[in-house]
Amino acid sequence: MTRTVQSEHEHEYDVVVLGAGPVGENVVDRVRAAGLSAAIVESELIGGECSYWACMPSKALLRPAIARSDARRVAGLREAVDGPLDARAVLAHRNEVVGDWKDEGQVDWLDSIGVRVHRGHGRLLGERRVEVTGPEGERHVLTARHAVAVCTGSRAVLPDLPGLTGARPWTSREATSADHVPGRLIVVGGGVVGVEMATAWQALGSKVTMLVRGDGLLPRMEPFVGEHLAEALTGRGAEIRTGVSVSAVVRDGGTGPVTVVLEGGDHVEGDEVLFATGRAPRTEDIGLEKAGLEPGSWLDVDDSLRVTGSDWLYAVGDVNHRALLTHQGKYQARIAGAAIAARAQGDGSLDASGWGPYAATADHAAVPQVVFSDPEAAAVGLSLAEAEQAGHRVRAVDLDMRQVAGAGLYAQGYQGHARMVVDLDREVILGATFVGPGIGELIHSATVAVVGEVPIARLWHAVPSYPTLSEAWLRLLEAYRG
Repeated sequence: MTRTVQSEHEHEYDVVVLGAGPVGENVVDRVRAAGLSAAIVESELIGGECSYWACMPSKALLRPAIARSDARRVAGLREAVDGPLDARAVLAHRNEVVGDWKDEGQVDWLDSIGVRVHRGHGRLLGERRVEVTGPEGERHVLTARHAVAVCTGSRAVLPDLPGLTGARPWTSREATSADHVPGRLIVVGGGVVGVEMATAWQALGSKVTMLVRGDGLLPRMEPFVGEHLAEALTGRGAEIRTGVSVSAVVRDGGTGPVTVVLEGGDHVEGDEVLFATGRAPRTEDIGLEKAGLEPGSWLDVDDSLRVTGSDWLYAVGDVNHRALLTHQGKYQARIAGAAIAARAQGDGSLDASGWGPYAATADHAAVPQVVFSDPEAAAVGLSLAEAEQAGHRVRAVDLDMRQVAGAGLYAQGYQGHARMVVDLDREVILGATFVGPGIGELIHSATVAVVGEVPIARLWHAVPSYPTLSEAWLRLLEAYRG
């Protein structure tokens, strides 16, 4: 697989990938399946952000909270789960889920499919060439016969605020890996990370205060989603303050209580503060200038994930800013791997038309997302506002989930809402949004309907089983037909 070119420190492969998170792993998996040789470069843990500091640990923290809430909504069971969560057991299980932040299993898998792992920091040297600086300062040069794929992901961004650096704030990494439950947690930001971590740590015993600059939670989803979540969080004791901005953070000596100062002079005190205020691409020191690109920038790509203006450089996952979601990055990786392999085999003019094997069309039309809050929220495709802004003639069809028989069986006092956005000219679904307990499992059926552009008339024949939450589809279709 590896051929020495000039010395023991120079190696040649068909494909070189920077970043060994889920996205990079999927790229090398696809090109290896197509018969190409591949190397992957990683400076941290093989498996990346999702495996150790994002998706997996956060869901391990959230699952007990959601399971307890579901149990408390069931007659005859709620009394058995009346006590607090065992925080020590939850944190220990979280550690097991992330393999105690060790990556031997991931390395073994890459070895099993014939991918060479280079530990260290990778930087572009020029066209199809990458320099890797190892942990002991050793240097290797990797040459790619066909493609280099940048899969370095993104990192949390901290705002430039007086006192913040010395206050040792949490970002998403600290929030998912903390080994103690803070008595009082301040969460700055009302997006997915803020909502999920507020849910998890509140369930583990923290008194949560959320500081949100905008009007509500999860502003990229339909407005009713944020309303449901705010009501649920405040009902469990959280304080949510909207329309506020942070002006400074005070923490003497970087230890002890932390004070968050708001514009106007008001302040909030806590034991830890989490800033969930956005992300930036991890491209600041990977040699982008050698490819004529701006260090630290998001990378523009075509639908085959090839960087605009290049015939050898690909950018897959968060770095291209198309959809900052692990499952979407893995989808892009499958598309990119297929495109790299096809071009390596001589198909220089491959068909990258919509919904084809070499086009990440879903990035534009059908991005699904589940927020593992309590209640859960899920959406795919366009919201009503997005569809109208795009110029579609649409109708929103809404459903109170209490009209679904399965919802009342799932939980006493079930609270939830569903909406589908219908293109009136073609009578297909452009988007769907759900909020409520257990609702995340509905989103794939919605994704299939949006991706497949299934006509409403045909969906009428997709009969949901009774009595399940999926009967929401029947009620939505009935409402549409009147």
